[in-house]
Amino acid sequence: MPLDPVMKAFLDQMALQPGPKMYELPAAAGRTLFAVLMDAVGPKDVPIGKTANIVCPGPGGDIPLRIYTPVAPSAEALPALVFFHGGGFVIGSVDTHDGLCRMIANEAGVRVISVEYRLAPENKFPAALEDAYAAVEYVEANASDLGVDANRLAVGGDSAGGALAAEVAQKAKEEGGPALAFQLLLFPVTQIGGQTDSLKNFGEGLFLERAGLEWFYDSYVPKDVDRNDPRVSPLSAASFEDLPPAYVMLAEFDPLHDEGLRYAQKLKAAGVACEVVDHAGLVHDFIYLQAVLPQAAPALKHAAKALKTALKAG
Repeated sequence: MPLDPVMKAFLDQMALQPGPKMYELPAAAGRTLFAVLMDAVGPKDVPIGKTANIVCPGPGGDIPLRIYTPVAPSAEALPALVFFHGGGFVIGSVDTHDGLCRMIANEAGVRVISVEYRLAPENKFPAALEDAYAAVEYVEANASDLGVDANRLAVGGDSAGGALAAEVAQKAKEEGGPALAFQLLLFPVTQIGGQTDSLKNFGEGLFLERAGLEWFYDSYVPKDVDRNDPRVSPLSAASFEDLPPAYVMLAEFDPLHDEGLRYAQKLKAAGVACEVVDHAGLVHDFIYLQAVLPQAAPALKHAAKALKTALKAG
């Protein structure tokens, strides 16, 4: 179907804004620009039962975590989602995704634990993955203190955060690590440096651009690292068997659409339960655009309900 008219109007308005594009800026300036955008278009004033900022140990030092307890939790020990924010491994933060995490916590009836992993280019691969995995190990090991049911533990994230969630699930399986019950993959990066029809057709003027992706990936992946390493590109994993069930959210006009779909197809081919929800007429990570796009909130709520069902929350 054609690009959604409200979506198109928003993109047209963005195209008229003066100044350089994010990928033409230093990383610090790009982070500021993204934070301003999220503050303008993201979910506003989402109530939450409680938040707590803590740290956990990581290979590069303490990792900040933000814990979201839903309004009127059903029990003391709740299922949990360890969440990794998007932003190409370069931008984004716990703060930029605060409203989204609040919504997921409330709609799914779970504790959401959002991870402030180290960003590139200051901290290149594998820093983000190391922090993501350390956070999941910490949550499992300290489940009772955190009010978390360790038997109902999920990972999830959007875009680059979706890549981290998939990679953490693969690493946990391979190393006999935390027993994960679910993975919530929202517009995930699954193949860095790959070539797909969606990347070719939708790589310019549609919110996430190919030039931006190249900036992210060049910032994150050292030149001497194979981009087909499954710790970089989870689509390259040798086996998809015995991974946790998954929910994969896609958008028709997303450059990452095809690689996300291929990941879901590989999960299904390996016998892993996987629900794919492909949103026609929309762009990468449109769930950010809560103040602009009518479809944004219902799409995120649908994903949260799938998480709730999978973890038998509430």
